[in-house]
Amino acid sequence: MTDTASELDPPARAGAVPETALMPLLMGGFVTQSIGVVARLGVADVLAAGPRHVDEIAAEVGAHAPSLYRVLRVVGDFGVLTELPGRRFALTPQGELLRSDRSPSLRGLATHFASHFHRAAWSHLYESVCSGKPAFDLAHGEPQFDYYRTHPEEAAVFDGAMTSVASAIYATLEAYDFGRFGTVADIGGGNGAYLAAILSSYPNLRGILLDLPDVVERSASVLTDAGVADRCEVVGGSFFEKVPAGADAYVLTAVVHDWDDDRSVELLRNVRAAMPDHATVLLGEPVVPDGPEPSAAKLLDLETLVGTTGRQRTAAEFRDLLDRSGLRLTRVIHSSGPDSLVEAVAR
Repeated sequence: MTDTASELDPPARAGAVPETALMPLLMGGFVTQSIGVVARLGVADVLAAGPRHVDEIAAEVGAHAPSLYRVLRVVGDFGVLTELPGRRFALTPQGELLRSDRSPSLRGLATHFASHFHRAAWSHLYESVCSGKPAFDLAHGEPQFDYYRTHPEEAAVFDGAMTSVASAIYATLEAYDFGRFGTVADIGGGNGAYLAAILSSYPNLRGILLDLPDVVERSASVLTDAGVADRCEVVGGSFFEKVPAGADAYVLTAVVHDWDDDRSVELLRNVRAAMPDHATVLLGEPVVPDGPEPSAAKLLDLETLVGTTGRQRTAAEFRDLLDRSGLRLTRVIHSSGPDSLVEAVAR
Protein backbone atom coordinates (compact mmCIF):
# COMPACT_ATOMS: atom_id res chain seq x y z
CA MET A 1 0.00 0.00 0.00
CA THR A 2 1.27 3.46 -0.87
CA ASP A 3 0.04 6.56 0.91
CA THR A 4 -0.92 8.68 -2.12
CA ALA A 5 -3.46 11.37 -2.88
CA SER A 6 -5.22 9.13 -5.41
CA GLU A 7 -6.23 6.73 -2.67
CA LEU A 8 -8.30 9.50 -1.10
CA ASP A 9 -10.47 9.87 -4.20
CA PRO A 10 -13.84 8.06 -3.97
CA PRO A 11 -13.40 6.31 -7.36
CA ALA A 12 -10.07 4.87 -6.23
CA ARG A 13 -11.54 3.71 -2.93
CA ALA A 14 -14.54 2.10 -4.58
CA GLY A 15 -12.56 -0.76 -6.11
CA ALA A 16 -10.00 -1.10 -3.32
CA VAL A 17 -9.91 -3.71 -0.61
CA PRO A 18 -11.38 -2.24 2.60
CA GLU A 19 -8.12 -1.83 4.51
CA THR A 20 -6.45 -0.12 1.55
CA ALA A 21 -9.33 2.35 1.38
CA LEU A 22 -9.57 2.96 5.13
CA MET A 23 -5.91 3.36 6.03
CA PRO A 24 -5.36 6.70 4.24
CA LEU A 25 -8.47 8.06 5.95
CA LEU A 26 -7.16 7.01 9.34
CA MET A 27 -3.93 8.84 8.57
CA GLY A 28 -5.67 12.05 7.49
CA GLY A 29 -4.59 13.73 10.71
CA PHE A 30 -0.96 13.06 9.78
CA VAL A 31 -1.50 14.97 6.55
CA THR A 32 -3.11 17.92 8.35
CA GLN A 33 -0.20 18.15 10.76
CA SER A 34 2.35 17.92 7.95
CA ILE A 35 0.70 20.67 5.92
CA GLY A 36 0.44 22.74 9.10
CA VAL A 37 4.20 22.47 9.61
CA VAL A 38 4.84 23.59 6.03
CA ALA A 39 2.47 26.52 6.51
CA ARG A 40 3.84 27.57 9.88
CA LEU A 41 7.46 27.47 8.71
CA GLY A 42 6.68 29.52 5.61
CA VAL A 43 8.02 26.96 3.14
CA ALA A 44 5.73 28.21 0.38
CA ASP A 45 7.17 31.72 0.68
CA VAL A 46 10.68 30.30 0.27
CA LEU A 47 9.60 28.42 -2.87
CA ALA A 48 7.72 31.37 -4.39
CA ALA A 49 10.63 32.23 -6.67
CA GLY A 50 11.17 28.66 -7.87
CA PRO A 51 12.39 25.17 -6.85
CA ARG A 52 14.89 24.88 -4.00
CA HIS A 53 16.93 22.10 -2.39
CA VAL A 54 15.66 20.93 0.99
CA ASP A 55 18.90 22.07 2.65
CA GLU A 56 18.33 25.61 1.35
CA ILE A 57 14.71 25.56 2.46
CA ALA A 58 15.65 24.33 5.93
CA ALA A 59 18.32 27.01 6.31
CA GLU A 60 15.85 29.77 5.46
CA VAL A 61 13.01 28.57 7.70
CA GLY A 62 15.18 27.41 10.61
CA ALA A 63 14.43 23.69 10.42
CA HIS A 64 16.41 20.43 10.66
CA ALA A 65 16.91 19.50 7.01
CA PRO A 66 16.61 15.67 7.29
CA SER A 67 13.40 15.99 9.32
CA LEU A 68 12.00 18.64 7.04
CA TYR A 69 12.63 16.42 4.03
CA ARG A 70 10.50 13.67 5.58
CA VAL A 71 7.62 16.12 5.93
CA LEU A 72 8.00 17.69 2.48
CA ARG A 73 7.94 14.37 0.66
CA VAL A 74 4.66 13.50 2.41
CA VAL A 75 2.92 16.73 1.40
CA GLY A 76 4.39 16.12 -2.05
CA ASP A 77 2.47 12.84 -2.21
CA PHE A 78 -0.71 14.81 -1.54
CA GLY A 79 -0.15 17.39 -4.25
CA VAL A 80 0.86 20.35 -2.10
CA LEU A 81 4.46 20.28 -3.39
CA THR A 82 6.26 18.55 -6.24
CA GLU A 83 9.41 16.63 -5.37
CA LEU A 84 12.06 16.96 -8.07
CA PRO A 85 15.25 14.93 -8.50
CA GLY A 86 18.00 15.60 -5.97
CA ARG A 87 15.69 16.44 -3.04
CA ARG A 88 14.49 19.66 -4.61
CA PHE A 89 10.91 20.87 -4.19
CA ALA A 90 8.58 23.17 -6.10
CA LEU A 91 5.14 24.63 -5.43
CA THR A 92 1.97 23.24 -6.97
CA PRO A 93 -1.23 25.30 -7.38
CA GLN A 94 -2.36 23.92 -4.01
CA GLY A 95 0.96 24.85 -2.46
CA GLU A 96 0.62 28.39 -3.78
CA LEU A 97 -2.34 28.75 -1.40
CA LEU A 98 0.10 28.49 1.53
CA ARG A 99 1.96 31.63 0.53
CA SER A 100 1.49 34.62 2.83
CA ASP A 101 1.75 37.20 0.04
CA ARG A 102 -1.18 36.12 -2.11
CA SER A 103 -4.97 36.14 -1.95
CA PRO A 104 -6.66 33.86 -1.44
CA SER A 105 -4.25 32.34 1.04
CA LEU A 106 -5.05 29.38 3.28
CA ARG A 107 -1.80 29.55 5.25
CA GLY A 108 -3.57 30.86 8.35
CA LEU A 109 -6.22 28.16 8.19
CA ALA A 110 -3.62 25.41 7.76
CA THR A 111 -1.68 26.73 10.75
CA HIS A 112 -4.84 26.87 12.85
CA PHE A 113 -6.01 23.36 11.96
CA ALA A 114 -2.61 21.98 12.98
CA SER A 115 -2.27 24.05 16.17
CA HIS A 116 -1.98 22.37 19.55
CA PHE A 117 -5.12 23.97 20.99
CA HIS A 118 -7.23 23.04 17.97
CA ARG A 119 -5.85 19.50 18.00
CA ALA A 120 -6.65 19.23 21.72
CA ALA A 121 -10.27 20.18 21.05
CA TRP A 122 -10.66 17.57 18.32
CA SER A 123 -9.25 14.93 20.67
CA HIS A 124 -12.48 15.35 22.67
CA LEU A 125 -14.83 14.68 19.75
CA TYR A 126 -15.87 11.35 21.31
CA GLU A 127 -16.93 13.07 24.55
CA SER A 128 -18.68 15.78 22.55
CA VAL A 129 -20.70 13.23 20.60
CA CYS A 130 -21.66 11.45 23.82
CA SER A 131 -22.55 14.58 25.79
CA GLY A 132 -23.62 17.12 23.16
CA LYS A 133 -21.18 19.65 24.64
CA PRO A 134 -18.58 21.49 22.53
CA ALA A 135 -15.31 19.59 22.49
CA PHE A 136 -13.37 22.85 22.82
CA ASP A 137 -15.03 23.53 26.18
CA LEU A 138 -14.21 20.01 27.35
CA ALA A 139 -10.57 20.35 26.29
CA HIS A 140 -9.90 23.85 27.59
CA GLY A 141 -12.44 24.37 30.36
CA GLU A 142 -14.18 27.34 28.76
CA PRO A 143 -15.91 28.36 25.52
CA GLN A 144 -13.73 29.04 22.50
CA PHE A 145 -14.15 32.81 22.31
CA ASP A 146 -13.63 33.26 26.07
CA TYR A 147 -10.43 31.25 25.74
CA TYR A 148 -9.07 33.54 23.02
CA ARG A 149 -9.55 36.61 25.22
CA THR A 150 -7.01 35.28 27.72
CA HIS A 151 -4.67 33.54 25.24
CA PRO A 152 -3.42 36.20 22.80
CA GLU A 153 -1.05 33.91 20.90
CA GLU A 154 -3.84 31.45 20.16
CA ALA A 155 -6.16 34.36 19.31
CA ALA A 156 -3.60 35.53 16.74
CA VAL A 157 -3.58 32.05 15.17
CA PHE A 158 -7.38 32.07 15.06
CA ASP A 159 -7.37 35.54 13.49
CA GLY A 160 -5.01 34.22 10.83
CA ALA A 161 -7.45 31.41 10.11
CA MET A 162 -10.35 33.85 9.81
CA THR A 163 -8.28 36.01 7.46
CA SER A 164 -7.72 32.90 5.34
CA VAL A 165 -11.42 32.13 5.34
CA ALA A 166 -12.25 35.73 4.43
CA SER A 167 -9.81 35.75 1.51
CA ALA A 168 -11.09 32.42 0.20
CA ILE A 169 -14.77 33.34 0.55
CA TYR A 170 -14.29 36.75 -1.03
CA ALA A 171 -12.26 35.36 -3.90
CA THR A 172 -14.92 32.79 -4.79
CA LEU A 173 -17.89 35.14 -4.35
CA GLU A 174 -16.40 38.36 -5.69
CA ALA A 175 -18.94 38.39 -8.52
CA TYR A 176 -21.57 39.56 -6.01
CA ASP A 177 -22.47 43.18 -6.71
CA PHE A 178 -21.62 45.09 -3.53
CA GLY A 179 -21.41 48.23 -5.66
CA ARG A 180 -25.19 48.69 -5.47
CA PHE A 181 -24.84 49.45 -1.74
CA GLY A 182 -23.68 52.62 -0.04
CA THR A 183 -22.78 51.14 3.34
CA VAL A 184 -22.00 47.56 4.28
CA ALA A 185 -22.04 46.46 7.92
CA ASP A 186 -19.93 43.43 8.79
CA ILE A 187 -21.54 41.90 11.87
CA GLY A 188 -19.21 39.74 13.95
CA GLY A 189 -16.51 40.64 11.44
CA GLY A 190 -13.54 39.84 13.69
CA ASN A 191 -10.37 41.60 12.56
CA GLY A 192 -12.12 43.09 9.53
CA ALA A 193 -10.39 41.02 6.83
CA TYR A 194 -13.57 40.26 4.87
CA LEU A 195 -14.87 43.82 5.06
CA ALA A 196 -11.45 45.16 4.06
CA ALA A 197 -11.54 42.98 0.93
CA ILE A 198 -14.97 44.28 -0.02
CA LEU A 199 -14.05 47.93 0.56
CA SER A 200 -10.82 47.53 -1.40
CA SER A 201 -12.81 46.46 -4.45
CA TYR A 202 -15.46 49.19 -4.12
CA PRO A 203 -13.82 52.59 -3.50
CA ASN A 204 -17.15 54.40 -3.09
CA LEU A 205 -18.41 51.99 -0.45
CA ARG A 206 -18.34 52.69 3.29
CA GLY A 207 -18.18 50.02 5.97
CA ILE A 208 -19.13 49.38 9.57
CA LEU A 209 -17.31 46.68 11.52
CA LEU A 210 -18.98 45.27 14.64
CA ASP A 211 -17.48 42.79 17.05
CA LEU A 212 -16.58 42.61 20.73
CA PRO A 213 -14.30 45.44 21.87
CA ASP A 214 -11.23 43.27 22.41
CA VAL A 215 -11.75 41.68 18.99
CA VAL A 216 -12.14 44.85 16.91
CA GLU A 217 -8.99 46.22 18.53
CA ARG A 218 -7.16 43.75 16.31
CA SER A 219 -8.67 45.29 13.15
CA ALA A 220 -6.62 48.48 13.05
CA SER A 221 -3.65 47.08 11.15
CA VAL A 222 -5.84 45.03 8.79
CA LEU A 223 -7.95 48.03 7.76
CA THR A 224 -4.92 50.34 7.56
CA ASP A 225 -2.87 47.92 5.48
CA ALA A 226 -5.79 47.57 3.07
CA GLY A 227 -6.05 51.36 2.79
CA VAL A 228 -9.71 51.44 3.86
CA ALA A 229 -9.54 52.61 7.48
CA ASP A 230 -10.85 56.07 6.55
CA ARG A 231 -14.00 54.51 5.09
CA CYS A 232 -14.75 52.12 7.94
CA GLU A 233 -16.42 52.81 11.27
CA VAL A 234 -15.29 50.35 13.94
CA VAL A 235 -17.84 49.55 16.66
CA GLY A 236 -17.05 47.51 19.76
CA GLY A 237 -20.08 45.70 21.12
CA SER A 238 -22.14 42.50 21.19
CA PHE A 239 -24.47 41.67 18.32
CA PHE A 240 -26.73 40.04 20.92
CA GLU A 241 -27.29 43.50 22.39
CA LYS A 242 -27.36 45.93 19.48
CA VAL A 243 -26.52 46.07 15.78
CA PRO A 244 -25.56 49.34 14.02
CA ALA A 245 -28.54 50.81 12.19
CA GLY A 246 -28.94 52.20 8.71
CA ALA A 247 -26.65 50.08 6.51
CA ASP A 248 -27.70 48.94 3.06
CA ALA A 249 -26.23 45.47 3.50
CA TYR A 250 -25.51 43.36 6.58
CA VAL A 251 -22.85 40.71 6.12
CA LEU A 252 -22.37 37.87 8.61
CA THR A 253 -19.46 35.69 7.53
CA ALA A 254 -18.97 32.41 9.42
CA VAL A 255 -21.03 33.79 12.31
CA VAL A 256 -24.44 32.12 12.41
CA HIS A 257 -22.92 28.63 12.43
CA ASP A 258 -21.38 29.41 15.85
CA TRP A 259 -24.78 29.47 17.57
CA ASP A 260 -27.75 27.20 18.15
CA ASP A 261 -31.08 28.02 16.52
CA ASP A 262 -32.51 30.16 19.33
CA ARG A 263 -29.38 32.29 19.67
CA SER A 264 -29.11 32.58 15.89
CA VAL A 265 -32.68 33.87 15.71
CA GLU A 266 -31.91 36.34 18.51
CA LEU A 267 -28.95 37.64 16.53
CA LEU A 268 -30.82 37.83 13.23
CA ARG A 269 -33.76 39.62 14.87
CA ASN A 270 -31.31 42.27 16.06
CA VAL A 271 -30.12 42.64 12.48
CA ARG A 272 -33.71 42.94 11.27
CA ALA A 273 -34.45 45.59 13.89
CA ALA A 274 -31.44 47.66 12.78
CA MET A 275 -31.77 47.36 9.00
CA PRO A 276 -33.86 49.63 6.75
CA ASP A 277 -36.62 47.85 4.85
CA HIS A 278 -34.62 48.06 1.61
CA ALA A 279 -31.47 46.42 3.08
CA THR A 280 -30.02 43.03 2.19
CA VAL A 281 -28.66 40.40 4.58
CA LEU A 282 -25.84 38.12 3.42
CA LEU A 283 -24.79 35.07 5.40
CA GLY A 284 -21.43 33.65 4.29
CA GLU A 285 -21.75 30.00 5.27
CA PRO A 286 -21.32 26.49 3.92
CA VAL A 287 -24.71 25.05 3.02
CA VAL A 288 -25.19 21.36 3.77
CA PRO A 289 -26.95 19.45 0.97
CA ASP A 290 -30.35 17.94 1.71
CA GLY A 291 -29.34 14.53 0.37
CA PRO A 292 -26.48 12.09 0.99
CA GLU A 293 -24.14 13.52 -1.66
CA PRO A 294 -20.59 14.21 -0.41
CA SER A 295 -19.95 17.75 0.76
CA ALA A 296 -17.14 19.56 2.57
CA ALA A 297 -19.91 21.31 4.53
CA LYS A 298 -20.44 18.08 6.47
CA LEU A 299 -16.83 18.07 7.66
CA LEU A 300 -17.07 21.76 8.50
CA ASP A 301 -20.18 20.92 10.50
CA LEU A 302 -18.00 18.70 12.69
CA GLU A 303 -15.69 21.66 13.18
CA THR A 304 -18.64 23.59 14.63
CA LEU A 305 -19.57 20.60 16.79
CA VAL A 306 -16.03 20.64 18.18
CA GLY A 307 -15.81 24.38 18.67
CA THR A 308 -19.25 25.81 19.44
CA THR A 309 -22.90 25.16 20.25
CA GLY A 310 -23.85 25.80 16.62
CA ARG A 311 -23.90 23.83 13.38
CA GLN A 312 -23.81 24.11 9.62
CA ARG A 313 -27.27 24.15 8.03
CA THR A 314 -29.18 23.18 4.92
CA ALA A 315 -30.93 25.76 2.76
CA ALA A 316 -34.25 24.73 4.34
CA GLU A 317 -32.84 25.23 7.83
CA PHE A 318 -31.54 28.68 6.87
CA ARG A 319 -34.97 29.53 5.48
CA ASP A 320 -36.55 28.56 8.80
CA LEU A 321 -34.09 30.66 10.82
CA LEU A 322 -34.67 33.65 8.59
CA ASP A 323 -38.47 33.28 8.70
CA ARG A 324 -38.38 33.23 12.49
CA SER A 325 -36.28 36.41 12.40
CA GLY A 326 -38.54 38.50 10.16
CA LEU A 327 -36.43 37.87 7.07
CA ARG A 328 -37.04 36.08 3.77
CA LEU A 329 -34.49 33.96 1.94
CA THR A 330 -34.19 35.13 -1.65
CA ARG A 331 -31.43 32.92 -3.03
CA VAL A 332 -28.37 30.83 -2.20
CA ILE A 333 -25.30 31.68 -4.28
CA HIS A 334 -22.99 28.68 -4.41
CA SER A 335 -19.27 29.06 -4.99
CA SER A 336 -16.64 26.71 -6.36
CA GLY A 337 -15.59 25.97 -2.78
CA PRO A 338 -17.53 24.92 0.31
CA ASP A 339 -18.83 28.39 1.15
CA SER A 340 -21.94 30.05 -0.19
CA LEU A 341 -23.84 33.31 0.25
CA VAL A 342 -27.32 33.02 1.72
CA GLU A 343 -29.14 36.19 0.65
CA ALA A 344 -32.19 37.50 2.48
CA VAL A 345 -34.37 40.60 2.68
CA ALA A 346 -37.02 41.92 5.06
CA ARG A 347 -40.33 40.06 5.00
